[in-house]
Amino acid sequence: MSVAALIEQKLNEKFAPTVLVVTDESALHAGHAGARPGGESHFRVEITSAAFNGQSRVARQRMVYGVLSDEMKETIHALALTVKGDDEGLS
Repeated sequence: MSVAALIEQKLNEKFAPTVLVVTDESALHAGHAGARPGGESHFRVEITSAAFNGQSRVARQRMVYGVLSDEMKETIHALALTVKGDDEGLS
């Protein structure tokens, strides 16, 4: 399973998002620190879920990092997050 697919699976299982977009941006970082030759090291995630309603931006990000903690230790070098409650949408 690709890292992107694993991210999607874990976030879908934990947060049942109404919006989930996982983008592998590794090609943009080729040759930089943390970039692996095969890619799958730099990701952008946009997620909207009721689970984030009423939470601060930092708390929301911590929730996502908690779900992906194993991957952050071993396979993900960089993770850019846009995390919103389902009452906000992504704009």
